[in-house]
Amino acid sequence: MDHVGVVVDDLEAATEFFVELGLVVQGRASLEGGSIDRVVGLDGVRSEIVMMETPDGDGRLELTKFRSPRNQDGDRHAPANTPGIRHVSFVVEGIDAMVAGLRARGAELVGELVRYQDIYRLCYVRGPERIIVELAERI
Repeated sequence: MDHVGVVVDDLEAATEFFVELGLVVQGRASLEGGSIDRVVGLDGVRSEIVMMETPDGDGRLELTKFRSPRNQDGDRHAPANTPGIRHVSFVVEGIDAMVAGLRARGAELVGELVRYQDIYRLCYVRGPERIIVELAERI
């Protein structure tokens, strides 16, 4: 897999959130024109992207802000069992400090931080744009 794309309204807040998780900004770009319109199947696309990479270099995340056309305002409060891509998962070290840092930036726990068998400590955090991120710390 090359990357996962997430559409956001507040590109800067989403970028800061994922930087707090340890991702590194690889680059930023503005995209528009006929070829972009044809790829995404929309007319008049004007967008900005931020491409981010995990610290180990094995994963990438593309954050996209569409300036036009206007979006249809999907259900940002959809629960974790709604069909479709619902969360992105990251293995972290120091999950307690990570959760505290994210909560200080306005993120909220979806449920609880739990111990899963003797493998992980896990939790879901809802960040900007109501994006759900799973955090997993190996035990």
